Amino acid sequence: MTESGNWRHGGHLRQLAMAAGVNPESLLDFSANINPLGPPEWLRSRISGSISSLVHYPDPEGLALVDAACRRYGVDADEILIGNGSTELFYLLPHALGVRHALIPVPSYVDYATAADIAGLTVHTLPLTADNGFAFDFEILETALEELKGSPVIVPIGHPNNPTGRSLDAQRLRALARRFPTTTFVVDEAFADFVEDFDSLTINRPANVVVMLSLTKIFAIPGLRLGLAVASPALVRKVKSLQPPWSVNTIAQQVGEAALRDAEYIHASRTAVTALRDTLRHELEKIPYLTVYPGQANFLLLRCDRKSMDARTLANRLIKRGLAIRICENFEGLDRRFFRVAVRTEPENRQLVAALRQELFLAPLVTTRRHTPAIMFQGTSSNAGKSVLAAALCRIMLQDGYRVAPFKSQNMSLNSFVTRDGGEMGRAQVVQAQAARLDPDVRMNPILLKPSSETGSQVVLCGKPVGNMKVMDYFRYKAEAFERVKECYDSLASEHDAMVLEGAGSPAEVNLKAHDIVNMKMALFAQAPVLMVGDIDCGGVFASFVGSMEVLSERERAQVAGFIVNRFRGQADLLKDALDYTLQHTGRPILGVVPYVKDLGLPEEDSVGFKEGMFNDTRSSEDAVDIAVLDLPHISNFTDIEPLHIEPDVRIRTVRRIQDLGQPDAVIVPGSKNVIGDLTFLRAVGLDRSLEQLAAEGRCEIIGICGGYQILGRSIDDPHGIESPGTELTGLGLLPIDTVLEQDKTLTRSEARHRISGLKVHGYEIHHGQSHSDPIPPALIGSDGEAMGACRDDGLVWGSYLHGLFDADGFRRWFIDRLRQRKGLKPYGTVQVCYDLEPAFERLADIVRQSIDIPALYRLMGLR
Repeated sequence: MTESGNWRHGGHLRQLAMAAGVNPESLLDFSANINPLGPPEWLRSRISGSISSLVHYPDPEGLALVDAACRRYGVDADEILIGNGSTELFYLLPHALGVRHALIPVPSYVDYATAADIAGLTVHTLPLTADNGFAFDFEILETALEELKGSPVIVPIGHPNNPTGRSLDAQRLRALARRFPTTTFVVDEAFADFVEDFDSLTINRPANVVVMLSLTKIFAIPGLRLGLAVASPALVRKVKSLQPPWSVNTIAQQVGEAALRDAEYIHASRTAVTALRDTLRHELEKIPYLTVYPGQANFLLLRCDRKSMDARTLANRLIKRGLAIRICENFEGLDRRFFRVAVRTEPENRQLVAALRQELFLAPLVTTRRHTPAIMFQGTSSNAGKSVLAAALCRIMLQDGYRVAPFKSQNMSLNSFVTRDGGEMGRAQVVQAQAARLDPDVRMNPILLKPSSETGSQVVLCGKPVGNMKVMDYFRYKAEAFERVKECYDSLASEHDAMVLEGAGSPAEVNLKAHDIVNMKMALFAQAPVLMVGDIDCGGVFASFVGSMEVLSERERAQVAGFIVNRFRGQADLLKDALDYTLQHTGRPILGVVPYVKDLGLPEEDSVGFKEGMFNDTRSSEDAVDIAVLDLPHISNFTDIEPLHIEPDVRIRTVRRIQDLGQPDAVIVPGSKNVIGDLTFLRAVGLDRSLEQLAAEGRCEIIGICGGYQILGRSIDDPHGIESPGTELTGLGLLPIDTVLEQDKTLTRSEARHRISGLKVHGYEIHHGQSHSDPIPPALIGSDGEAMGACRDDGLVWGSYLHGLFDADGFRRWFIDRLRQRKGLKPYGTVQVCYDLEPAFERLADIVRQSIDIPALYRLMGLR
């Protein structure tokens, strides 16, 4: 970055990246003033449709492009000049005009002076002052023109100016041009399309005014190089005589023709950029040591006022954060303090503001929305296997110690699931939740569509039906529904370390993209890299990858990180040529080839043999053991209890009130996302005294899991404010353990042996608490021989941090049989039912872990 001030333009990504030692694609480029919306949707198809024409020379006159320009600007064909970017035309104009002097208000675009120097002109600069925000000064210009009266002069003027972004009084310029007819005023309107209520000099243009026009800024195609000028027919002919033949290539002409006719895109861009610029300016103005100059284009000029730092130093620091800004010291009239930033998307602008705030003010930006690392599976079609792969990644991330949650903004299915609190959601996210060992939550699937006819569906929003809607009615409702979707996502994401999102159908359905709230629109909101999944067993998978990318917008394409080939039968190395072709054609790698898996043992999204009546057990307790589960307000990992529910001789009850507790055979105090709050709740409703009484009577077995284990102890201290403002509470005192909530979280998979039964159990730990106990028998013995958990001498009160310990069929049956014996029932002695989803999840995770580059996925998410 040290030599960046010598580069005459912004957008030198390769040089910037080399200086920073990073990949050019990883840089956020605020140095080039390009439309943050990116190119319009039609760009790629227009280019693809032009490729066959490349066997012929381009039209040397660009007649179709000129005709489109005439219609756009209301001028005649002989007044239109086309070129390989407006810069080419700038360099030709001085030679065509035969002028001797150039009057250049500065600061301004550096190539005005360069073109004049190359043409041998005497350059006179007219400084604009920072005191009035670099506003254009007509009086200084008029005085200078009076002094040069009689000499041919060219006056290049930015309207709006680069780098200040200020527009000028076009009506006053028209009057000045008429007063000095021998002067040629070259008005550069490269950024005019970004300005609201812009007064273009193409309208009511004096004969000695040349208007330079650029399509590359507003349509985000600077690499294509296309510019135009509106001038007198005589000057157009002179410039054309100096131009090399075929200056504008076939693709540029085709794209330019379409661009000049796309007024809707220009209007949408202007509206969006105005809002983005105003917000960015407002946030930048809050930063001390930073002066922001008002501008009307898609960029802002700034001045660093901190004494110990100039723009170059600041740029060097920002480049290390992956942010490139434009140092402006090579603009005449600006010193080492000035730099320019382009307006980019809202998340990118926030990133810039946060970085500037930290570098200049040494204070982080306080944001209201936390970004949780995320990744998204989308498909080339429905039933490509993205639901199963999302479940697999949920389990893999759980195995690796992450608290991960699934999410799909919209499901369409008649097969639904009722959650513990009575909400309705799609089954796919229920399975994914189980893979992540989470209680199904309607926030994981905020919208469920249950088709009621070929043209209408019942719409379930956040677990509750809101009515039946026809297709067009639902399209109109989507904007409102998406606001709820975003709220659900943010709420769920704030509680987890990472999110695994699933799309629906294909993002390449061009008839549905405008109404999308489940594929790319959701990926952009979640800032989730997208993995495109294709089913090779159906055929055409590589064509589907390439074709899907072809119909995505550039912004959507940028979200796609790679592809997953699913359900492959055969040797993966035989696909090498196809994988290389896909990478070459799309610029995105194949990140995994997943084999065809038979008899997976997981329910399909639309044909589920799911356990009915979960959390609503009505069986008699006479010939079954009665297990009460405390329904804590902040309960977590409720699936620890699920294996017990499938047993034929177990009755599960969730208890929140003291009068519902009764005389159970066992009480389970489950995990908690806020153990301080839940312990306070137990005391408030009197359940603490009930548990103490049951423990004293010696007939009921009390088990605490993770947060529940902490609650059973003597004390819980939160000195770092993990769950409270530094609270220390006395626990129930049923186990002699003391817990401190530490800043570092324990994330580990574990295997152990239950001390009393000698049976193996397995699961995972995820907790901030570190517990220490008096000498007391452990509940479990780890594979390393270390004690895990604690157990009262009589075995009736015990607990552990191990989630999933009841998943082991042998231990679960032993535990139930012991309860049966204590109740006077005959033990069965053998396993009655297998909890078989867990082996299926583990098997699936092993297969996918071996087939997909998981470390690469984590890097995409920013986790490693």
